[in-house]
Amino acid sequence: MEKFFKLKENGTSVKIEFIAGITTFVTMAYIIMVNPAMLATPFEGTDMYDKVFNGVFFATCLSAFLGTFLMGVLAKLPFAQAPGMGMNAFFTYTVMLGMGYSYEASLAMVFISGALFILITLCSFREKIVMAIPKNIKVAISVGIGLFLAFIGFQDAGLIVGNESTMVSLVDFSTFSENPVACWGAILAFFGIVLTTVLYKKKVTGSILISIFVVTILGIFTGNTVFDGFQINFGAQVKDFADVSLFACFRGFRELFMGSSVGQAILTLIMLIITFSMVDMFDTIGTLIGTAKSANMLDEDGNIPNAKKSLLCDAIATVGGSIFGTSTVTTYGECISGISVGGRTGLTSVFTAIMFLAAIIFAPFVSIIPSCATAPALIFVGGLLLSAIKDMEFDDVSEAIPAYLALIMMPLTYSIANGIAVGLIAYTLIKIFTGKFKELNIITVVLSALFVIRYLMISL
Repeated sequence: MEKFFKLKENGTSVKIEFIAGITTFVTMAYIIMVNPAMLATPFEGTDMYDKVFNGVFFATCLSAFLGTFLMGVLAKLPFAQAPGMGMNAFFTYTVMLGMGYSYEASLAMVFISGALFILITLCSFREKIVMAIPKNIKVAISVGIGLFLAFIGFQDAGLIVGNESTMVSLVDFSTFSENPVACWGAILAFFGIVLTTVLYKKKVTGSILISIFVVTILGIFTGNTVFDGFQINFGAQVKDFADVSLFACFRGFRELFMGSSVGQAILTLIMLIITFSMVDMFDTIGTLIGTAKSANMLDEDGNIPNAKKSLLCDAIATVGGSIFGTSTVTTYGECISGISVGGRTGLTSVFTAIMFLAAIIFAPFVSIIPSCATAPALIFVGGLLLSAIKDMEFDDVSEAIPAYLALIMMPLTYSIANGIAVGLIAYTLIKIFTGKFKELNIITVVLSALFVIRYLMISL
């Protein structure tokens, strides 16, 4: 194990990697329940809802295991993968509910996009795309992910709530008597942020994990930690997975070319596949860059070690996920929580992967952990990522503004890919109109054009 993962060389140990792996898993374990609920939404109110939910639950755990395990043993990096938030919403609300494609046909599109990923990754094209992203935007990605994670965390904590006038605002504690559980959740989350920071400052091993555990226990007394739905129906889940989700993508290929016009069907299909491909590609690239930077893994040019292998893991996991029955698999920014407590090698990912596999049986125990317990971890690691802003180039506005747009659009549009897209488009246009054509990479220009076309054709 020492020889394979080079633990001493990376300044870590099996114990540290184990704690990091569990920390990463606990921080992103919400996807185990959220993803099945999301993909089963079109079947709400029908007999198929529970069957699809059970099938996608299995698919979520298996695809997360596959992608994360490969990331650990192939790329040997402490990154975790699972079906991506945002992409599952696109899969459900745009492709299925909005455009009328079936669950099976939508999975077929994911399969095609994953196969395309494998092809362009083996040809090193995705690696070239990573290198084509301007250095200042690469730095901004890390900061943007930090703000994005913090924004998600504040929402999960209930500290930030919806507001008709300002869109978002601080939770109103004056309503404590009317909604005590929500207010207590916000208070516990804030306490969790303070506790995590204090423990981290004092160099306590597993600071984030300890905070999650403490807040979960306290939540029992405030009504935030609940045991509703604490049941295991393993047999039904296995049956539904086999009948509904497993290999469903292959049943959906025929539907892709049906419609009023074969030409129109093919054009729509191409645009949807491009959308699946581009969003997942840049979600993964952005997260890899951001997390690698937080662990000081980037080289002098801001490139990722083992970039080709890590991107290949993502591509294989997406194909595997579609076969299992879930939407696009991508690298999660939440894995920064594991990195922040010392995870530095692929062993962290192996431990996280094992936890996802075990979650198939122990999901009810995982579901007990309230969002107010995991939210502090996202907010805390988001703060750690902001330190990268010191490396941004601000003297040249043609470099600074595109990077600024990239980082600010990530939390505001709830998408890493949107942030990168806006940054690249702005970068290309600014360089063109300021006469700095020679500073543009042809791949950057092509990507910017593709993003413009995608936004004009299909919304996400």
